[in-house]
Amino acid sequence: MEVKIGVQHAPREIVLESGQSAEEVERAVADALAGKAQLLSLTDEHGRKVLVPSDRLAYVEIGQPAIRRVGFSTL
Repeated sequence: MEVKIGVQHAPREIVLESGQSAEEVERAVADALAGKAQLLSLTDEHGRKVLVPSDRLAYVEIGQPAIRRVGFSTL
């Protein structure tokens, strides 16, 4: 699933494809914003961790999994 993270004072957002479910991502974001965790920690589909300080979060957008298309179209 695609996750976009906006970070305060950063010109670009962080975009990653996560293997975690939407509920897991939402729980991690809620814990970070509630002060239960100092870092938002997410894992991408390759097993790499993305850590963002919770006090720097601007927004988190949780999307649907990207459909990867293969081949050519005649449109």
